[in-house]
Amino acid sequence: CNFTRPFGPKTISHTPSPSHTQTPAWSDDDLTRDPHAAADKARRVEAMFAAIARSYDLNNRLHSMWRDQAWRRAAVRMAKVQRSDVVLDIACGTGDLAMAFRKAGAAQVIGLDFTVPMLRVAQRKRTGAGSLAYHAGDAMRLPIADASADVVSIAFGIRNVARPQAALHEFYRVLRPGGRLIVLEFSQPTNPLIRGFDRFYREQVMPRTATLIARDKSGAYKYLPKSVSTFLSREQMTSNIASAGFNEVSHKVLTFGIAVCYRGIKSAACISPKG
Repeated sequence: CNFTRPFGPKTISHTPSPSHTQTPAWSDDDLTRDPHAAADKARRVEAMFAAIARSYDLNNRLHSMWRDQAWRRAAVRMAKVQRSDVVLDIACGTGDLAMAFRKAGAAQVIGLDFTVPMLRVAQRKRTGAGSLAYHAGDAMRLPIADASADVVSIAFGIRNVARPQAALHEFYRVLRPGGRLIVLEFSQPTNPLIRGFDRFYREQVMPRTATLIARDKSGAYKYLPKSVSTFLSREQMTSNIASAGFNEVSHKVLTFGIAVCYRGIKSAACISPKG
């Protein structure tokens, strides 16, 4: 893969901007509206993840009741990894899904994220050499050549992208013909009882406990539940993947619908759709 902006031990120096450390990325007033419509969503999301990077894994484990790793393993299974595959994991964060793909036997795994403190954590967790590397990059402008990857994945990240449809078109561009797209994302359960419990836990319990654990002042754990309830439905997500050019679009419901894993296949014709 030909990356133009490599990320590694020599490129991890980064001085946080004032937005990372002083000004909350998301205020209560911001979240009375749809956060996905914010003109500066990308800046806010980057600042937010920079603020919570060190405690991100702990909060993920505790507040998913350790299901987050099982969801990632399900995503890897849906990718049907082959020994020769090159996997590009977008919005890789602290590297959990990228490491799961390497464990599954992919020939090469590249994790990409635009939040440097998250990549620092991923780099520290990295063991071994050769088949797993991390790079800085934007999901909407991937620093990789056309038709370079066999699998493109994004876990709990597509809703944080400023323009998800632009990212889906980029994912299509960099996949080889026959390549697989894997999108793992939170959803809202369809069962009314489970949906009610999930909403109470996600909107009332998790923001308080996660904020306390992270000692967060960025508003991250107020934004994150709001970003789930205001994001695309399963039907809309499936339609958007298809409109980006993918065929055989399917999805698998995980843990009563709290999470959903989507898969799409790039056709052998590999003619990029417009948009």
